[in-house]
This record gives sequence, C-alpha cells and structure tokens, in this order.
Amino acid sequence: MVAVHFSFVKLNRGLLLCLWLLGTISLSCAARYGASRQKLEVKKHLNRLNKPAVKTIQSPDGDIIDCVPISKQPAFDHPFLKDHKIQMRPSYHPEGLFDDNKASAKPKEKKETHIPQLWHRYGKCSEGTIPMRRTKEDDVLRASSVKRYGKKKHRTVPIPKSAEPDLINQNGHQHAIAYVEGDKYYGAKATLNVWEPKIQHANEFSLSQIWLLGGSFGQDLNSIEAGWQVSPDLYGDNNTRLFTYWTSDAYQATGCYNLLCSGFIQINSDIAVGASISPVSGYRNSQYDISILIWKDPKEGHWWMQFGNGYVLGYWPSFLFSYLTESASMIEWGGEVVNSQSGGHHTWTQMGSGHFPEEGFSKASYFRNIQVVDSSNNLKAPKRMGTFTEKSNCYDVQTGSNDDWGHFFYYGGPGKNKNCP
Repeated sequence: MVAVHFSFVKLNRGLLLCLWLLGTISLSCAARYGASRQKLEVKKHLNRLNKPAVKTIQSPDGDIIDCVPISKQPAFDHPFLKDHKIQMRPSYHPEGLFDDNKASAKPKEKKETHIPQLWHRYGKCSEGTIPMRRTKEDDVLRASSVKRYGKKKHRTVPIPKSAEPDLINQNGHQHAIAYVEGDKYYGAKATLNVWEPKIQHANEFSLSQIWLLGGSFGQDLNSIEAGWQVSPDLYGDNNTRLFTYWTSDAYQATGCYNLLCSGFIQINSDIAVGASISPVSGYRNSQYDISILIWKDPKEGHWWMQFGNGYVLGYWPSFLFSYLTESASMIEWGGEVVNSQSGGHHTWTQMGSGHFPEEGFSKASYFRNIQVVDSSNNLKAPKRMGTFTEKSNCYDVQTGSNDDWGHFFYYGGPGKNKNCP
C-alpha cells in the first residue's frame, strides 16, 4: 500500500483532495475541515467585536467588561462612519423631561446615585472610554452561525392588526403589548419594572422593551428597540440584562443586539449595554424599575437613547435607516417570549413576572408613565393606545391611567398553564 501525504495549502483544494483520497473516511476529514474553518471564523469575529481595552473589569456575574476608547468602538467599523465626528450630547432633550430642554443642563446633577449594574462593584470606566461586555468564544458558538450571532430571527415584531397572525405563531414569538399608530412619532418613553423570568429552554428568551417602528411589516421594516431581557442563548446565563437592538430590513441582514455590529454609537462611560441589571423585582416584595427614553434629535436627526434620569447612552445615526430617517409610524411597549415547543404544546417560559396582569402591583410586571414625543419635541400622553396579544390565556395585557402613573399597563403571564396547555 502506498502512503499518501498531503497538506491543506489551500483549504478548499485540500478538502477536495482529502475527500478524493480517503474515500470512506471522507466524512471525518470533512468534519475536521469544518471544525477548523469554524474556529477560524469565530476567532476573526471575536477580534472584530472585542476592541483593545485600556482597562478590564471582572464582574461578579462572570462578565468581563472592557473599557474601550470611545473612538475604537465597533460602530466605527462601518464604512460610512470612518470620518464621523462623534456627537457627545444631543442638541435637545424632549421638553417635559427636564426643566430645561437644552442638553447643556449639567448632567451630573440629574444622574441617579445608584447604577443598577453588577460590574460597578469592582470598578468603573474613565471618561473618554465606554464599557463593553466582552464576547466569548462560547457566546458565538451558541449561535446558529457566526453570521447570525447577535441577531434576532425574522418576523419578531408583533403585528397588532395583521390579517395573518399565524405568521408570528409559526416563528414561535408571542407578545403582550400596548401600541399607538396612525401618526408621526419622534420618540417614546416608559418606566418598566425589572424581573428575572424563568426560561424553559436555552433557545428561548423573555424580554420587555420599547419598539419604534417605520415601514411595512414585510422586508423593509425599520426598528429601534431597547429594554431588558433574559436570553441564555445570547449571554450564556439567566441574568436580566439591559439591551438595545436595531434593524433596517426586518431583521434580515442589518442590525444587531447591543454593540455586536457597527451602528449604535455609545458615548456613556457608566452603563454597559448587555450587562446584568441588579437588583430585580420580587413577587410581593420590593419593586425595581428602569426608565428608557428614545427620541429623534430635531437638529442632527439621530435617534438617541437615555437610561434612567440622566444617563444618555448614545445614538443610532440617521443614515442607518430609511423610514426612520424622518419619524416612526408605530410605537409598541411590552413583552415578548419565544415558544419553541412543537406539536401544539406551549412553553412555560415566563413573560415579565410570570404572573397575569390582574394580580396588579408587586405581583405583575408593568410599564408606567408611557409617553410619546411629538413633532415639536414635546413628551405627550399617547392617544388611542391599543393592546395586542396572540394568546391571552398564556400572556395577557391590561391598560389603565391615573395621576401618578399616567398611562400604564400590566402585562405578562406564566406561559403553560391549565388554560394554555
């Protein structure tokens, strides 16, 4: 028998040679080649995402937080942002948020004393840097592919008046939301309490967020999103985390969670997008909530995000979008879960607190002080706010209003129960 020696000088040619020479052992050869190629792709992707840090902080939850120079963040890998001048503050805040609508109000006087993120127990990032949760190899390997890492699946936006509601159910995404439509919206705001819902399967998630939407629900949907989520698949644990998302083509090729692609420009050195929020609310116990505001700067046109009462996180440059370049046509607030169960069965993955809205305060999850930003950059109460859920026996929503909470709603549920088999 003649011994055959070869090398993979060029991977594709080498693979063909391997398959031709080894015959019945070809599957093993192909597997080795596939694993080697995947490892190389993952390494390259990690190098793109994890930028050189001037300081590293080990969080008690296992995260590694890198303090990265603001000009070195992933946003500036985008070809359209190579010569972008970073806008360090919005030109205007919406009126009604502060006594003074100018962004020149001293930010430190507005900030909360407590920052609800675990990594702050062990350090902080200096001005001129941003905190970035380091992406690990296992994070990428949990994704269906390197290309899809950090991206939502298609058709994950609730369509309140869809003539084809099964489109969402087929994809396993279920919602309990309040929404407004039929006008031009230039921002949205809400305060929502934070929970740690139980997740049945690692490929499921539970989140609570604000959606700002433009375009149709077909292939050209524009969406800006922010809130909290529990996603074992994305983060490798069951911690409740702050997140952002954007897309300009209905979750197909553009956009991502947090800073996992170029797009969102962060300017804040205090808050790490994708990091754990702590503490969280307890059933019949203390309630902890966060405020999120997203608005369009009337001067520069970018979409800004603020967390809490004074942490302006950063902005999505207007050129990322088509329909949202001018305004949003729909705003949604509420919860979303993934139900991966087949055969007509339902997951017991919880939405919000895992309890139905009728249980009320300290038991159910809520959005309160719901507002929209109008064309004059004013925060206003929403008009004709509707609600939507695919399966109210699994997850439900109930609205209300009063002097303290303005427009609000309770939402969520346990998923699988006697009325939701």
